[in-house]
Amino acid sequence: MKQHLKQIFDATLPERHAVIIMDRASWYMGYIADEFDNLTILALPPYSPELNPMEQVWQYLRQRELANRCFYRYEGIVEQVSRAWNVFRLNTDRVKAIASRS
Repeated sequence: MKQHLKQIFDATLPERHAVIIMDRASWYMGYIADEFDNLTILALPPYSPELNPMEQVWQYLRQRELANRCFYRYEGIVEQVSRAWNVFRLNTDRVKAIASRS
């Protein structure tokens, strides 16, 4: 997470400020907020997956591409998840519908 935020920090122009919306996972919330002076971490309220578009993406993928399957090996899981992700990302209308909010 720290490396990802460093990339955002580096890509943000000096006269700009970035706001990063994140869930409250304890493994990264405790130490990152003060490390970057041009980033602000905005934490989502607890127990609100409906506000996190990625949760909606995972729900869509689980329901339509990943549920009720058995995999013989780890590589089969990776292949199916990769295929599901690529099918999803190519449908830009679906991505917009799931990720946008009014």
